Amino acid sequence: MTAVKLVIFDCDGTLVDSQHVIVAAMQGAFASEGLIAPPRDRIVGVVGLSLDIAVARLVPEGTDFERVDRLAEAYKAAFGELRRRPDHVEPLFAGVRETLAKLASRDGVLLGLATGKSRRGVDAVLEREGWGDLFATIQTADTHPSKPHPSMIYAAMDETAAETPDTVMIGDTTFDIEMAREAGTSAIGVSWGYHPEDALRAAGAHHVSADCAELEQALDRIVFHRERA
Repeated sequence: MTAVKLVIFDCDGTLVDSQHVIVAAMQGAFASEGLIAPPRDRIVGVVGLSLDIAVARLVPEGTDFERVDRLAEAYKAAFGELRRRPDHVEPLFAGVRETLAKLASRDGVLLGLATGKSRRGVDAVLEREGWGDLFATIQTADTHPSKPHPSMIYAAMDETAAETPDTVMIGDTTFDIEMAREAGTSAIGVSWGYHPEDALRAAGAHHVSADCAELEQALDRIVFHRERA
């Protein structure tokens, strides 16, 4: 019996370029509390963490927990409002749709998601992109500790009966890479997202891909153990 190969993807910054709506929603949340929002690079830098952890990293030192909670709720409300606007756009990164289709067509390969988004947010992406049956396992911030805790990867492996050597985490942030290394799986970074390539390498990525074609080659080498001619 052939072992299952489990390829787990992060969502924001890896599959979907949602930075504009994330930044706008965070700016709206801070404005609702009369606070000056952090600069874009700081906001983007916490993408991937669970919302409460992300907000706590952005607020001024000494901010009380109640205000952090209000900011998180304001962010969710602002994000939902932005998503309902007719000009709302969260495009897929170049090549993502094609790469996912190729991987899903391989015998013995299962796809997973491990994301700091809520399940509601994930479901919106899946519905919009027609990905309802694409992922064999979906792990979200609703039921797990924030990345880089390895809980999401452990749950994904349990649900798919995948073994650690046959599992890889693909993400654009150091949180994804650290989560994978903590779980003992392979870790592939993508440089088109929200954390710089040197940070991904320093976090322990086995490879950092510049585009989806290179990502497919890295998967062949690192996970599928098949070198291309």
